[in-house]
Amino acid sequence: MATDYDAPRKTDEEINEDSIEELKARRHDKNSGKVDEDEAEAAESFELPGADLSHEELAVQVLPRQEDEFTCSVCFLVHHRSQLANVKKKICRDCAA
Repeated sequence: MATDYDAPRKTDEEINEDSIEELKARRHDKNSGKVDEDEAEAAESFELPGADLSHEELAVQVLPRQEDEFTCSVCFLVHHRSQLANVKKKICRDCAA
């Protein structure tokens, strides 16, 4: 963007007046503070901690740890051996950092 250095510059007061006028115009805007979200619909998607999940079934097949994987001794997650940071302590790269 080209700058016209010969154009008259605004003073700090003029800049403040412009911003105040913009704020006043936004204040009178009817839609500025509204949010188009149905609260009841949004609340249905949230699950509270400790919710009863006894009727839910696990639909994921769980495989035992493979030969090229290890269990981190800090986070207890199973990682591929390429993520091994400390062989002796069996610590993954994430926990070692």
